[in-house]
Formats: sequence, structure tokens, C-alpha cells
Amino acid sequence: MVIFSVIGILLFVYLLLLIGRLILDWVQVFARDWRPRGVVLVVAEAVYTVTDPPLRLLRRIIPPIRLGSVQLDLGYIILFFVVSFLWRLFTSLGR
Repeated sequence: MVIFSVIGILLFVYLLLLIGRLILDWVQVFARDWRPRGVVLVVAEAVYTVTDPPLRLLRRIIPPIRLGSVQLDLGYIILFFVVSFLWRLFTSLGR
């Protein structure tokens, strides 16, 4: 039971990192000149280091969909829902 709780906590932290990546990506979309500096740079580097490998794998399998001049990244959406589902599963198993 304890192992399920620990895995649930790790999945929750990863989910928070995915949300952090989403925020960083959207800040870069709206403020093209913005570049992280100082502590924000260290946090951004950690977030991208942890979230990039599974996203790159999913992007190779499922390419982004072009909607005019915008691309919809299905890899991020799928990874977010899978991690969210696993987090809920392991949290309920840990109780």
C-alpha cells in the first residue's frame, strides 16, 4: 500500500511539472522576447529536462496536427491524461 502512495505522489509531482511546462510554453508564445534568467532559468531547465524525453517519444509516434498556422501537440495532451489517470489509479490503490 505504501508503494502505491509513493508512486502516486511521484506522478502528482510529474503532473505539476507538466503544468509548469505548459505555463512556460505559453509565456514564450505571448512574450517572444522573454528568456528565463536566474532561478527561473534553473527551474525551467529542470522542467524541460524531466518532461522532454516522454514528449519527444510521443511526438515521434503522434505528430502535431496543423490547424492553419497553429500546431496542436497531441503528445502533450495524451501524456497529461495518461499521467493524470495513473495518478488517480495509484492514489486510490494506496488508500
